[in-house]
Amino acid sequence: MEFTQQALALAARGIGLVSPNPLVGCVIVADGDVVGEGSYTYDGVTHAEVLALEAAGEKARGATAYVSLEPHSHHGKTAPCTEALINAGIARVVCPVEDPNPLVSGKGFDELRDAGVEVVTGILEKEASALNEKFFCWHKKGRPFVHLKLAASLDGRISLSSSVSTYLSSDEARERVQALRHEYDAILVGGTTAAVDDPSLTDRSGRPRRRPLVRVVLDGHLATPFESKLVQTARETPTIIFTSENGDAIEKFVSAGVEVISSEHGGHDLDFVLSELRKRETQSVLVEGGSAVAGSFRDAGLIDKLSIIFAPLVIGGDEAPNAFAGVGAAAISDALRLSSVSVSLLGRDIEVTGYPETSPTR
Repeated sequence: MEFTQQALALAARGIGLVSPNPLVGCVIVADGDVVGEGSYTYDGVTHAEVLALEAAGEKARGATAYVSLEPHSHHGKTAPCTEALINAGIARVVCPVEDPNPLVSGKGFDELRDAGVEVVTGILEKEASALNEKFFCWHKKGRPFVHLKLAASLDGRISLSSSVSTYLSSDEARERVQALRHEYDAILVGGTTAAVDDPSLTDRSGRPRRRPLVRVVLDGHLATPFESKLVQTARETPTIIFTSENGDAIEKFVSAGVEVISSEHGGHDLDFVLSELRKRETQSVLVEGGSAVAGSFRDAGLIDKLSIIFAPLVIGGDEAPNAFAGVGAAAISDALRLSSVSVSLLGRDIEVTGYPETSPTR
């Protein structure tokens, strides 16, 4: 288990650097000693297994390879990793989980076994699957992974009113949000949030990333101010607005560098939105609000992961918007229930994160 954990830690070094490919780490162990390690990065091209084998050299013969994800057996940008492992004389491969990519799924394990390599699977399977949850969603659901993140008061309000920009989170919580943004390919908000908060929606974590964070706004009536940070910095940071407007209304946004996608349903057809993002190799989306957008994703059953950061405040009142608008649950049995829930302190704030047990409407 120790060496599998080490392989997962090596894989995690690729966060922000591998999408739309998976996170992969590899450890080569001979006679109880680590003789080679490797982490995959997209631009580095060379796969983790090959890097680890190169470091191990002749010590790889008869050794065990601990890999975070099933080695691929097909020819892509590189030769098959299974071939490299077999040719290096690896005697045993320990890997937690099968790759969901149909080009790989199970075939890598089969090829290794056919060559006489012992294959052990299932160790830390849950942890390995969670590490690559975005990649798994990409292949199993055919769309980007959706993580909804909200900041709210203890009574579930996200601001004082729908027309007032309200910052609820502590400095520690804001640092956590930047770390979250670094993990994702795109960040999404509604038109009201874009207009009221005038956010930058950038990754300010300071960590390296392969591609810039794409900013997405669902703005049916194109109410995002032309003078907003999002529009004025669109040439430097990719920005997409989904709207139902067309013609002259969108020309000046396009001239500013904004990609405007106009359709009959604007940003209300979330399947269409996610489909368009997938075409752009967007593997994951961090949804940051507001309440109408959060409610829409909840009602559509399109939330894969949910995080709410609660500030120790009670706002109250009839005008303050709740975290989730939309249709909502008609019965408690229809409510979105979370499993694998974790709770952590962020300064004075409390983060609650979990995964929907089942999609309420799908």
